[in-house]
Amino acid sequence: MNHDPHYHPYPSYRTPAYARQGMVATSQPLAAQAGLDMLKQGGNAVDAAIAAAAALTVVEPGSNGIGGDAFALVWQDGKLHGLNSSGPAPRELTIDKVKAAGHERMPAYGPLTITVPGAPAAWAELSSRWGRLPLEQTLAPAIRYAEEGYPVSPTSALYWGRAYEQYRRAFVYEAWFDTFAPGGRPPRAGELWRSPGHGETLRKIAASGAEAFYRGELAHQIAATVQGAGGYLSEDDLAAFRPEWVEPIRSEYRGYEVWELPPNGQGLIALLALNVLKGFDGLRLGEVDTYHKQIEAIKLAFADGQFSITDPAYMRASVERLLSDAYAAERRALIGPRAGLPEAGEPARGGTVYLAAADGEGGMVSFIQSNFMQFGSGVVVPGTGIALQNRGHGFSLDPEAANRLEPGKRTYHTIIPGFVTRDGGREAVGPFGVMGGLMQPQGHVQTIMNTLDFGLHPQAALDAPRWQWTGGQTVLVEPGFPVYIAQALARLGHDVKISADSGSFGRGQLIWRDPATGILCGGTDSRTDGIVAVW
Repeated sequence: MNHDPHYHPYPSYRTPAYARQGMVATSQPLAAQAGLDMLKQGGNAVDAAIAAAAALTVVEPGSNGIGGDAFALVWQDGKLHGLNSSGPAPRELTIDKVKAAGHERMPAYGPLTITVPGAPAAWAELSSRWGRLPLEQTLAPAIRYAEEGYPVSPTSALYWGRAYEQYRRAFVYEAWFDTFAPGGRPPRAGELWRSPGHGETLRKIAASGAEAFYRGELAHQIAATVQGAGGYLSEDDLAAFRPEWVEPIRSEYRGYEVWELPPNGQGLIALLALNVLKGFDGLRLGEVDTYHKQIEAIKLAFADGQFSITDPAYMRASVERLLSDAYAAERRALIGPRAGLPEAGEPARGGTVYLAAADGEGGMVSFIQSNFMQFGSGVVVPGTGIALQNRGHGFSLDPEAANRLEPGKRTYHTIIPGFVTRDGGREAVGPFGVMGGLMQPQGHVQTIMNTLDFGLHPQAALDAPRWQWTGGQTVLVEPGFPVYIAQALARLGHDVKISADSGSFGRGQLIWRDPATGILCGGTDSRTDGIVAVW
């Protein structure tokens, strides 16, 4: 008998999930159940999302954590609301200081990459504005998992092990290994994992409404750890942070509205691509011409987005201009019968979790949080379970770049929640998202087209074979991608490569509400461990 959790000799098929009272879709089963518990205890979709998000920092720590950032799209009171809880660079961190430390570009790991974490503030802000349950109640499942332990799930164990090898080669910060590999190795799938320091930190966040994290005991510990490691994050940086409510941006697409958050997130790229693609008629599932046009549209969108996206105060082009029909027509005209070469940056790896939640009263949440690359910077606050993000790696050290490092500035951000509405934004359809670095806008475009163009249900839309553009003419396709289409794309000039696994192609969740019946239909990505928990 083969007990390897990654051994799959046969193709599998997941069916969509249906429910009426509520639904929570996440990449890890325990987190989905934590969110569902809140619905059953009288909470709403916001409470469910907070509970699931907090639990994910414990049960999937290689993808997100207390020391990361978060974004949310929330449907409440008949309107879509956007929350940007990404933190800025420390006010004492400059390009000159990074270069003086011997770097010609922003490092991938270490204390210089640490920006202000926004996730705990996002939980507190969402709870305060719309939650029905106290934060202590919504964080209780996460605290229980941390203190009592849980069996590590297969995909989490796989990437935990890869992160361990990466960090062991890259640097030595003892607190990371003490926290996440205390026995000299990372946990294996099915092994019980406990993190009591993580649980105690969550207790302090819950009891104080995250004040302890930004303006209390935890803030002091965080700043002391970062500065002791050679970084610049200070207690003043933490104390000054507040999440920002923002107006979501949208593209009209096939009779629906597809929504993203505005910059500094890269959701704009997904909308730019959809704006180009909506001008093509006759796009069909599984046809070579459809894939070609999708890939070319994504290239053009990245060329625009990576040139201009940064903290909105520093944007070189207006979002309104970039999303105009006239500009979409200009860009669409550049797509020819063969692969083109628009300029764009190199895609980066990601470490992110996405979740979707819906209640039986119409409330819905699209939520995403991340430490960026695996566990983040590698700097961990001893005894707390707080792994600090390396989001500062996204900054440029080129003083002419729009996304150049500046004190107190937010960087280009990869994590993006999505949402779909109808009737001019007056009727919610549902939340969606695909995590995974710069795969995210590409996953958004593919998932949206699978549903709105090709009529696939949420689970099938997520299960469909994916491609990803990685720069130049290179297009990766996952193992299940049709070979004849890959060959045809190669004849059009695309440098098609078949990936050995599906790990880099994103992991998504999707919930749609039937406007006639109110019935919820959800899917969760077969590329990970998650479930759709239903009521």
